[in-house]
Amino acid sequence: MGHPPTDPDDRARRLYDLTAARAGRAVLAGYSTSFGLGSRLLGARPRADIEAVYALVRIADEIVDTYRGPDARALLDELEAQTARALESGYSTNLVVHAFAATAHWTGIGHDELDPFFASMRTDLTVRVHDRASYEAYVHGSAEVVGLMCLAVFLNADRLPGEPVRRGDERLRAGAQALGAAFQKINFLRDLGTDAGGLGRSYFPGVAPGSLTQAQLDAIVGEIAADLETARSTLPDLPRRARYAVDATSALYERLLHQIASTPPDEVLTRRARVGTPRKLAVVAGAVARQSRGRS
Repeated sequence: MGHPPTDPDDRARRLYDLTAARAGRAVLAGYSTSFGLGSRLLGARPRADIEAVYALVRIADEIVDTYRGPDARALLDELEAQTARALESGYSTNLVVHAFAATAHWTGIGHDELDPFFASMRTDLTVRVHDRASYEAYVHGSAEVVGLMCLAVFLNADRLPGEPVRRGDERLRAGAQALGAAFQKINFLRDLGTDAGGLGRSYFPGVAPGSLTQAQLDAIVGEIAADLETARSTLPDLPRRARYAVDATSALYERLLHQIASTPPDEVLTRRARVGTPRKLAVVAGAVARQSRGRS
């Protein structure tokens, strides 16, 4: 750990950076216990970076899923513009954006990830039912690029200043995209009822809002299981602390998937799958033990 800055301007800037990072942590703590538990297995720097990524993604999602006011499109556009400006300047008056920009600068996250992400968020304001092409485009922008952002965080966690940004090979990137897609699709299943009732929305191709057959559920579960298998195949190639975090978070989501897969379709539509805190802690402990033994 370095010495604290002695210049007053440096101290003030450092205080602002830390305050922005705390804002990201507060957003994650408020919305996701699963990601929160997994992120605690990371070191201080990557944990703060994951929190910053999560916070930006979450507030964009809140605009299109919770607020949904007549100016939602304008608010999302402004958030995207704020983020773009912060990528250039390294500064924002929006604490969540400021924290994200610092993470992006360190990890190499840029418009390759952000442009498809905001495009997918914008889709949520206009598209209610997806075909295969729009579904795959939406999953790429809303989830696969988020997986790539997380991979960038993991690979650059211990990079020293002056060293080139690490981006990962095609195999690792495919695993990160598959992991993001799997988590997103499990959340689609968990929210199938509320998305249909409150938003008139269905993400899965061929699944009308408010309906689900056993054959459709089986096919969706199989698709997600394949995504998780692809992601798990790359787990041994991640940095050690990232393996702990990804294994733990994956195990929590797999638990949710197994619960959904064993639930009748009509109950999937009316009862959101959850894992209780004691079970979550046990699943995380199991992942930590598994990685400690060197098995993925």
